Amino acid sequence: MEQPDDASTNTSNDDKTEDFGDNPTRDTLADGLLGLLRPTIEQLDDRVRATRISQVELKQHLDILAEELKQVAEQQTCPLDLEKYVRKLTEAKAKITVVGNILQSSQDRLIKLTQQINKEQNRRKALIEPSPSITPSSTPLEPTSPSN
Repeated sequence: MEQPDDASTNTSNDDKTEDFGDNPTRDTLADGLLGLLRPTIEQLDDRVRATRISQVELKQHLDILAEELKQVAEQQTCPLDLEKYVRKLTEAKAKITVVGNILQSSQDRLIKLTQQINKEQNRRKALIEPSPSITPSSTPLEPTSPSN
């Protein structure tokens, strides 16, 4: 037998959206998780930023070193094949560029995640805090009737 849809048997998520702000345990847990994650994400973001700066500096040094090796190879005939080392430096530079791109995309994702966390936190605060424009005393429940 099928039961009619009433308040006790209805399991639709649409009907439970009003209850979302009424659960202080869930809000406390969410705030706690956000509090735990935020410092880690910020620390990771700082470290990614520092690594990217370091990689840019390393790339600049590799460029300078590659140019110097090319100049040395052009100026003297050497029994060592410097072109092989220049090629290795160029390959290392390419790998550093790839890692830098990966770090950049990771940092972009961290920034988006931080923005989503802030957005969710603001949305939860808005649900928790009552609206100042609507108060129970400002809306009469029964119409007033003139007395005779």
